[in-house]
Amino acid sequence: MKLQEILGKVVSDNAIHARFLNTLSLMENTGARKISASEHKRKVSYIVLKHAAEEARHAFYLKKQIQKVAQIDDYATYDDEFLIAPFASYSYLNLLDLQVCKYLKATLQLSGVELKYAAYLLVTYAIEVRADELYPVYQEVLEQAKSKVNMKSIIVEEEGHLAEMITQLKEFSSNWEEHATVACQLEGKLFNQWIESVGQSIN
Repeated sequence: MKLQEILGKVVSDNAIHARFLNTLSLMENTGARKISASEHKRKVSYIVLKHAAEEARHAFYLKKQIQKVAQIDDYATYDDEFLIAPFASYSYLNLLDLQVCKYLKATLQLSGVELKYAAYLLVTYAIEVRADELYPVYQEVLEQAKSKVNMKSIIVEEEGHLAEMITQLKEFSSNWEEHATVACQLEGKLFNQWIESVGQSIN
């Protein structure tokens, strides 16, 4: 199924939609936690702090949106029964981080703090590219269904995040586009697996 078709099925059923919102909240929260985990103990920039805070806020915003389609207390945690495709959703970002780290070790021989920071840059860039695709399509489906759920504020912030990541990547490496392309290719395979799992779980 195409992304728009899958999202259409998600939005058409309130119980599924609530689980999907909770799943997106989980993934945004995982991103926020990974950004924080990659931080240097002292050398933390304004942009990194801002990004971590905004990803955490997105997780909260998505969780709060559940109340527009269901009882929010019924989806209080990220336990499997409150998610769609829980295994794929849990592993998506972790696998991307792992694969990007392997790539950076092999190509740039990075380790330690430098590896963590480089992985943060590339993983986050790939995720922001994906967010700039996913959330506008989701918003379009929501509008077609006349849903009260709204992604517009997240869309605006994710566009800003992508611009910030490009700025950081340019400072990191003159070959940043080559590395970013690899990260996006790795992410693309994982995203396709994830959305396929989502589609299978709602059929």
